[in-house]
This record gives sequence, structure tokens and C-alpha cells, in this order.
Amino acid sequence: MIGLLPPKNARNLLLACAVATCAAVTLACGPSYFEIPIETPIQPKLDVSAFQRVLIAGFVAGGTDDVDANQETVRLLRSQLRTKSSLRVIDADVMQLQEIAQDQSKGAAEPADDPPSNHESSAPAPGPVSAAPTAEHASQPLPAKIKEEKDLEPYERLFANTSYWKRIGEEYQNPLIVTGTVLFMPNSRSGFVSRDVEQYDAYGRRRVVPVRSYMERKGFILRPKFVFIDGRTGATIYSESYREEVLYNSQTNTPALSSYFELMDRLVPNFLSALSSQKIRGTRVLLK
Repeated sequence: MIGLLPPKNARNLLLACAVATCAAVTLACGPSYFEIPIETPIQPKLDVSAFQRVLIAGFVAGGTDDVDANQETVRLLRSQLRTKSSLRVIDADVMQLQEIAQDQSKGAAEPADDPPSNHESSAPAPGPVSAAPTAEHASQPLPAKIKEEKDLEPYERLFANTSYWKRIGEEYQNPLIVTGTVLFMPNSRSGFVSRDVEQYDAYGRRRVVPVRSYMERKGFILRPKFVFIDGRTGATIYSESYREEVLYNSQTNTPALSSYFELMDRLVPNFLSALSSQKIRGTRVLLK
């Protein structure tokens, strides 16, 4: 004969059933977890411990006339370094390197036996154009208008002029000098582009279908080259080139300056990683 459970045992049985139900639900939902933010330090590419100051001198720039890439690049990099580098940023006039290179090229073409004039001794371009340029390189003309990449090649000898950069370094107390080239030019491209399109069936159910269509797009290409020069010796200690591109629908009217800053936003972290340690932020998932 089976009798009724005492009230105390009945309560214990109900409690055990509730605990078992909660455990089953927890197991069905999977284990609980939480995320922990972490930061991974990245060491700088350059050892700048010997420098206390940095001079963003200027850039040989070209491409479109809608943006003064020289002025804008100097302003942007100086602003970034003031907040994200331990080096003191020197406030100085932006150097017009294209004009300086033209003056140096004219000076190098003059006969060597001609005595220097007073005007030449006060010019910003000192001495020879390069430490050891080849005859072909030295005689290559400098384009007055920079429209594409090949127009920048003759200007490379400006950065090999150690005597010039050493004199600039002496003027600003031997800082780390940052210079280089910036090409910001319009670009257009036509072709098939894949895009997602929402579709609904007869029952109102939504689905996303990839569709390929022929489109004409326009935008800009940004190709900067950053050259780091030791102001104590005038020698190049590091250089790095980048390329970024952005394309829009041909019906979209995006200002050139907005596109320039959009592309520079992608490059600035790489530039800063050459001078100072950076941190990559992420998360790690831990199970309870």
C-alpha cells in the first residue's frame, strides 16, 4: 500500500524538481560567457629616442587642384603627432618643396667654374642636389605640373640631398624631419558590381539576393610616401609608401576634400606606428 508523502518531503521534492528544471534550461541555452577588453601594444618601426622634436617639413604634392595636398597633409600630421607622440612638434611655415627642388635643379645645371653669387649663397637650396646621383637621374627634368606617379620620380633626388636637409636640421635644432610626396588624383572605373537587393515573395517573406549590375563609379586615389630624415646628418633613415582608393556611384557628388580626409583616416595609424607605440584594441571571450 502506497501512502501520501509527508508535507516536508513533498516540499523537498518540488524544490528538487525546480532545480532540475533550471539546470536543464541552462544546459539547453549553453554555457554563459563574458567578454574582456584587451590592448595589444605594437612597437614603433623607428627608434626616435635620439630626437626630442619633429618637423613635418612639407611634401611634393600633385594630382588635383581641388585640394592642396601639401598644406593639408602637413596640418593633419602635425595635429595627430601633437596628441599621439611624445615628440615636440615644431610650428614652422610649410615648405614648398616643389619650388625648392626646381631651384636646386637650376643650380645644379649651372657651370661648376662659375663663382657663386650672393643670391645663390642665401637660397634655400645648398650645395649639390644629391650625394651621388647618377648622370641620368640628375639630368632628368622636373615636371612643372604633377599629374601622375611618373611625374614624381624626378623629385626623388631632393630627398637624397643630405647637405640641404642637414642645413634644415641645424636651423631647427636637429629634429627628426618628415617629408615625402603626396599624390591625390581623381579616378573613375566602370564594371560589374555586386550589391544586395531585398525581395519579398507572395507571402511577404523577405530575402536578400545578390545582384550584379554594370555601374560607372568615380572617386580618388591617394598615394603618399613618407620619408623620415635624420636632421643631424641629413640622411634618410626610413621611408614607406601607401596607396588607398575610394569609389562612389557616379551620381554621388562627394567633395574632393572629404574624400582626401576619408583616405587619410585609413593611413594615419600606419604613419603613427612608425614613430610611437600603438595599441590594438580587441576582446577575449571567457566562459564561466
